[in-house]
Amino acid sequence: MTATAAEREDLVPGRGHPQRWLILGVICLAQLTVLLDNTVLNVAIPSLTTELDASTADVQWMINAYSLVQSGLLLTAGSAADRYGRRKMLVVGLALFGIGSLAAGLAQSSGQLIAARAGMGVGGALLLTTTLAVIVQIFDEDERVKAIGIWATVNSLGVAAGPLIGGVMLGHFWWGAIFLINIPVALAGLIAVVRLVPESRNPSGDRPDLLGALLSTIGMACAVYAIISGPGHGWASGRVLLTAFAGVAVLTGFVLWELHTPHPMLDMHFFRDQRFVGAVAGSVLVAFGMGGSLFLLTQHLQFVLGYEPLEAGLRTAPLALTVVALNLTGLGARLVPRLGTPLTIASGMSLLAAGLAAVALLGRDAYGGMLLGLVVMGAGIALAMPAMANAIMSAIPPEKAGVGAGINGTLGEFGNGLGVAVLGAVLNSRFAALVPAAVGAASLPAALAAADGVAERERITDAFASGLAASQLAGAAAVLAGGLLAALLLRRAARSRPVRPGQAV
Repeated sequence: MTATAAEREDLVPGRGHPQRWLILGVICLAQLTVLLDNTVLNVAIPSLTTELDASTADVQWMINAYSLVQSGLLLTAGSAADRYGRRKMLVVGLALFGIGSLAAGLAQSSGQLIAARAGMGVGGALLLTTTLAVIVQIFDEDERVKAIGIWATVNSLGVAAGPLIGGVMLGHFWWGAIFLINIPVALAGLIAVVRLVPESRNPSGDRPDLLGALLSTIGMACAVYAIISGPGHGWASGRVLLTAFAGVAVLTGFVLWELHTPHPMLDMHFFRDQRFVGAVAGSVLVAFGMGGSLFLLTQHLQFVLGYEPLEAGLRTAPLALTVVALNLTGLGARLVPRLGTPLTIASGMSLLAAGLAAVALLGRDAYGGMLLGLVVMGAGIALAMPAMANAIMSAIPPEKAGVGAGINGTLGEFGNGLGVAVLGAVLNSRFAALVPAAVGAASLPAALAAADGVAERERITDAFASGLAASQLAGAAAVLAGGLLAALLLRRAARSRPVRPGQAV
């Protein structure tokens, strides 16, 4: 299956599409809608519990069905986009997302809402992979880092704005409105994509790797489910261990199959490219530091500093706002040609590590120190993330751009889950060492409620704050090490290949 002559004309290497910036705006709008739905439902939990008579397990599945299906299908969605056409899969993704949103908004039971959210996850997986793949196709190397920087800005904005938009909507409408608002956006996106986005696909027309798609979907779904359910059910519980083992086993089978099939969905030879390995290591650890840190920060703000949930959410916003502000100015895109990709990534991840350390050392007892750390973290992410996404996509042949986008999205999910698990374990270990008597409590509030006297409650709170500081420092060390490793591998890769005049290394 090949592109038409007109389609090839739009995608001549080294020449950007004439309407590339307008197309970028369209696909970023679609991307933002998908990302908002990763977090917007959290604020509707009280309404869902009351109006749908949802149990705690129901609510967990309402939230997790979306991310679970989306994460499990990222690689498969990227491969489908490469084979069958990226515009075509973008249209399908928008349609599925819109239909799922309509079903979710009109759901009359918990089961209906869970099923609708799963359908939205299928559409979300297609959208997340095709948007980045289209950017790679329509922008030449000179503008691609800037375009990916804008795309990364939308990612950060989606994470930060979800709870806020959800809160505003719930203040004026019923809970279904948070889904129905997606429908006009999806319709507008459909019209714009059909009219503006050029079609592109893998010209080689490889046979679909159906077994690889099945194994990657099952393996990723099991792994993500284990990560999602670990904090609630306990990392040593049978449910978590069984699904984690199943995920590792199936993904191992996926790797072995991809190494031997003549038409692999994910070519394992990509991992021989030091650019790819370096960017992969950096991307995982940025998500590790950011995901784990935000998971812990919300607890710190509420349990230690005493803020209400909405107040805590607003106080984490400076991180995302810093990313948005710096990416909109194009700082990262301007630095890559001047400093080179390795040094830009090393600088960004060093700033991210410094921000985590500032939160640990200066933000323990007051928000001022935490605010400084959040701003520094945001600056680091704004520098590192676009450069790393560009490095990953540049290390993969253009005909595999969809798979590359799937890898990038999968790494983000994996890094976030790993950060929550590892930094949470550091917190729990430190807390248990300082106050062994409180370890059996289900949560910090439960431990405080069971404490005998003001002095005991203060000791428990101090121990929790100490555990948070230790976990943030552990995250900072991991991010810094990952940044230096990524920069080293990227520098070696740059030296081993010829450099064109004016090209950043």
